[in-house]
Amino acid sequence: MMSTNANKQDSVSPDCKQTIDVEATSVGAQSDRILKPNYWYLFWKRAFDIVSSGLLILLISWLLLIVAIGVKLSSKGPILFKDARVGKNGKDIRVWKFRSMYIDAEERMQEKLTPEQYEQWLKERKIDDDPRITKFGRFIRKTSLDELPQLFNIFGGTISVVGPRPISRMELDGNFTKEQQKVLLSAKPGLISNWAVNGRSDVTFDNGERQRLELEYIGKNSLFLDLWLILKAIPAVLRHKGAK
Repeated sequence: MMSTNANKQDSVSPDCKQTIDVEATSVGAQSDRILKPNYWYLFWKRAFDIVSSGLLILLISWLLLIVAIGVKLSSKGPILFKDARVGKNGKDIRVWKFRSMYIDAEERMQEKLTPEQYEQWLKERKIDDDPRITKFGRFIRKTSLDELPQLFNIFGGTISVVGPRPISRMELDGNFTKEQQKVLLSAKPGLISNWAVNGRSDVTFDNGERQRLELEYIGKNSLFLDLWLILKAIPAVLRHKGAK
């Protein structure tokens, strides 16, 4: 059974703080732009979200069915998993995924993880050689098929096609300053993000690089940038770049 110092998780790591200090000016500039949102951009962004997610749900309904059957046959438990995340303006949201873990994942985590793995999970919410993941779960994570149900989140308006990746409240409080949180939560989270396209699991919170990649997207209000990130995401997914 593992234990951890809860107080440790409430503060930003020294490495992150150093990076945060360097970027304080740029974050302040982003805050100025956030106070004046581009409603024309937000209108077209939402229209694109509805049309694209609706069409994709129809076109890949056969694939959704196949993955759902695979999840059901691979292990006991529900097909879908609702992941608690933080949405726009700090609202609690539930992000849908195909279940990739055993139903006794928490028990497995406490029994089988090394202290190093547990520390990694606390920081990144991801673990190398995670014993909680099923064999089929490893496949759908590697291919990003586990995230397909988020198309329904997009259609419903909880998240967008492009935006900073939705993170847990623990990740938010442990890796972003209050000023950075204000910037990050001003945007709707997305299925595709600047971080996901440019590193994903290969870029972490430890040195502040993930924070930088997510924050630099916000405030640009560019449909061309959104399209560019979508186009870049296609080869990144096909190459399984940073996927675990």
